[in-house]
Amino acid sequence: MGAAPKPAPKPVPKAPAPALREDKTYELADMFKMLADPSRLRIVIATLEGPVSVGEIAERLGLSISLVSHHLRLLRAARLVTADRRGKQIFYMIHDQHVAHVISDMIAHVNEDAE
Repeated sequence: MGAAPKPAPKPVPKAPAPALREDKTYELADMFKMLADPSRLRIVIATLEGPVSVGEIAERLGLSISLVSHHLRLLRAARLVTADRRGKQIFYMIHDQHVAHVISDMIAHVNEDAE
């Protein structure tokens, strides 16, 4: 016998789609492209917990500092993370609550299958 079938997903209440100009559609697609790289996604997730330095991210993820710095430059340009200089060190954090919610919601979404 096979595994029991998965229950049907719960219906999502209908809500009006927010208006999005065509130029903003491309900007949004570029943001999602940035998150398509697993290393960049892991870096963004690392910034969810609060300000973190390049060295801390590199150590935590097992990546080189130069690679993390490169990815952070791209992520800053895409407005997914922001930076705060404190003396000689730069700390990175998630850009804003909108980005934090998208990432957190998608993590919850993929973890639903594990339950």
